[in-house]
Amino acid sequence: MAAAAPPASGRVFQFKLVLLGDSAVGKSSLVLRFVRGQFFEYQESTIGAAFLTQTVALNDTTVKFEIWDTAGQERYHSLAPMYYRGAAAAIVVYDITNRDTFQRGKQWVKELQRQGNPNIVIALAGNKSDLASKRKVEPEEAESYASDNGIFFMETSAKTATNVNELFVAIARKLPKNTPQPRPGGSGIVIAGQNGQAAAEAKKGCC
Repeated sequence: MAAAAPPASGRVFQFKLVLLGDSAVGKSSLVLRFVRGQFFEYQESTIGAAFLTQTVALNDTTVKFEIWDTAGQERYHSLAPMYYRGAAAAIVVYDITNRDTFQRGKQWVKELQRQGNPNIVIALAGNKSDLASKRKVEPEEAESYASDNGIFFMETSAKTATNVNELFVAIARKLPKNTPQPRPGGSGIVIAGQNGQAAAEAKKGCC
């Protein structure tokens, strides 16, 4: 089922968004939940990066995200600048049950602020909130860190879908919308409608 076309007066904005964070924190699961409304208990590790697209409808505008889901393994770290260069937004993901991933997330934030777009919108996502009984990072600590560093924070669960759409909508609202962006060419996964059905799917090579 295809989504209704945006109203004639509505404007479409296109932004590049990158996800960064350690392996197994749930980056791919967050993207899959947002784009397709799906969750898989066992998700294969991303190799290099995966590319998907999804739109967010705001009041009188539509935001189209070009999403780069990067690999978390250390051996792919050197590739990260290729994906976050030119990004308008970034989601730094950590696992609330693994404190090391939170510390690593801080390093990603520092790297983005040092090398990325100076106007980049950065979100810190504490994923796996469904495992709160096993948490090693309190939300107050992450909130305080985010506030001190000029970014925003949200706990999410790709498994239960908690705050996943809300995270992307919050980013869409924070992005500047001065002039309509050109509609993208290129391939990826294009989603239509709220039911998460893929309208078109194609692979996009990296490097």
